[in-house]
Amino acid sequence: MSFGIGFPHADKECYVITRSEIHAKEKITFYNKSLPDLITNLKMKNGKNIFVDGGAEIVYELMKDNLIDEYIISIIPVMLGNGIRLFHDSRPEENLQLVDCKTFDSGLIQIHYKKNQ
Repeated sequence: MSFGIGFPHADKECYVITRSEIHAKEKITFYNKSLPDLITNLKMKNGKNIFVDGGAEIVYELMKDNLIDEYIISIIPVMLGNGIRLFHDSRPEENLQLVDCKTFDSGLIQIHYKKNQ
């Protein structure tokens, strides 16, 4: 939230997953409880999609409870020697269907998959 630019989701209800107790700011809630409970509660509200932008730990927690319907994976053209893994081991196997693939002048590639039903 402090990368030198305005928070791009400030106009939407937003949850930041954290291990700390932090008080809410504007429409941002800092959440440190059960992710499945959060997603279940959000799905009961009016609205459209739930967008999750997170690392391997959060994605793994959602995958193991079958709570992700679609994946948008961005590949940035920077080779990291010892980077952070995209997915944890022991995740469930999922069959995916390609929805779209976009390339950008920067070299970034964005791949959009949805789960086969």
